Amino acid sequence: MTSILREIVIDCTDTERVAAFWSAVLGWEVQREKEYAWMAAEPENPLAGMILVFQPVSEAKTVKNRVHIDVSPYRCEPAEEVERLLALGARHVDVGQGDVPWVVLADPEGNEFCVLGRRID
Repeated sequence: MTSILREIVIDCTDTERVAAFWSAVLGWEVQREKEYAWMAAEPENPLAGMILVFQPVSEAKTVKNRVHIDVSPYRCEPAEEVERLLALGARHVDVGQGDVPWVVLADPEGNEFCVLGRRID
């Protein structure tokens, strides 16, 4: 018996803004359920893949994430993807990473994520 990873939940003061950002990052379509938004890697069969859920909260983010998302560029170089993500509203952040081969960014509400090297073409 094991568990499977189904969802990653992102707390947001503005679910529309954060969901729209991640939709543009991943190319996934935002779905809405009452007060929260979600998107799936496979929207035609959301039980088959990863789901991101955007949950409204009243308080702003104040400390470094304990869990974060990593993304890998697809059909482009990491520097190109970083520039695209910055244009979408991401920003560079320093979480004490030092000299590493990946780039640490934050989404529009400050949730850190990493842009890794390209894994597949």
